[in-house]
Amino acid sequence: MEFSTRPLTVGPETPFTAPQIRDVIQQILATEGLPAIVQVGHPVLRQRAARFDGQVDDTELVQLIERMRDVMHAAPGVGLAAPQLGIPLQLAVLEDRFDVDPIASEARQRTPLGFFPILNPTYEPTGTSTASFYEGCLSMRGFQAVVTRHRDVRLNYQRPDGSTASGDFTGWQARIVQHETDHLHGGLYLDRAELRSLSNDSEYRTNWAYPGIEEARLGLGFLDS
Repeated sequence: MEFSTRPLTVGPETPFTAPQIRDVIQQILATEGLPAIVQVGHPVLRQRAARFDGQVDDTELVQLIERMRDVMHAAPGVGLAAPQLGIPLQLAVLEDRFDVDPIASEARQRTPLGFFPILNPTYEPTGTSTASFYEGCLSMRGFQAVVTRHRDVRLNYQRPDGSTASGDFTGWQARIVQHETDHLHGGLYLDRAELRSLSNDSEYRTNWAYPGIEEARLGLGFLDS
């Protein structure tokens, strides 16, 4: 059963200037330990991040990417966008190496995703198929909700070395790509979610932690066919 995706309302442009963005990055790099992940309600999560255009040099960019990877691993999560560290910059890191139940993996088309950073990304669907599953966010801890997303997308982005690239993603990998790219335009998964499906982590684990969403759909009354 397929459902329609919801459009994303793009946030206002960040008011931060290039020097201010660099100052934020340098403060994070100079601080011992891992920076905190900002939570929903912080304005940076609702602003369209600035395109990367050399706000920091190559060394600082590599250091920032490594710091973001460390934060993502520690959280733990499968992606992290720079705004989640309070940095209004179009940069995200992605990686999915979690061991998942084979039945859930098959239902969600979830396969390992090797680590890679993306700058200035955009995506577009490469078909009409959609997929609806529970997802959460490191910037909205404690909750999950069902989101309908494109099953197949093409991601266009810039590598840290300045070269441009594109790649086709499907299933859960496509979901990660869409989730993190939305962050960079002021979007949260809740903007696209079925609000009647919203569950805290405890209730999700107790009642709705199935490979698919049919039990939750019927039990909570959302996505009527």
